[in-house]
Amino acid sequence: MALTLAEANQIVHATIDKARELNIKVSVAVCDAGGRLLAFNRMDGAIWGSVYGSQGKAIASAAFARPSGELQERASTPIIQGIAAAEGGHMIPHQGAVPIIRNGVVEGACGVGGGTSQQDEDCARAGVAKL
Repeated sequence: MALTLAEANQIVHATIDKARELNIKVSVAVCDAGGRLLAFNRMDGAIWGSVYGSQGKAIASAAFARPSGELQERASTPIIQGIAAAEGGHMIPHQGAVPIIRNGVVEGACGVGGGTSQQDEDCARAGVAKL
């Protein structure tokens, strides 16, 4: 079963709730298994760069079926660089996104930008946990 728009929006709202709890302003992006945007929201006051960061981290997480932070150490390897280039340079292998996996199948990912790397990941995990 593919991730639905209603489910993606549920993740976005839960992610924003966590950001409010942490008193931070973020952007949150939920993409499908192919890294294409399903739902997005930018909180009032979130920095504009967080728009790109949240989406890029979500793409990386979906592409590799793991939290995007696990890709940081290998970000400069030819494999990661090649995949990022083939994807159009939009993938950001940096902490702040987690995959959405159901029944062993990657259905997408939730990426967050605007807080610290750890805060971004904590918000993404909180969002996906509500699914």
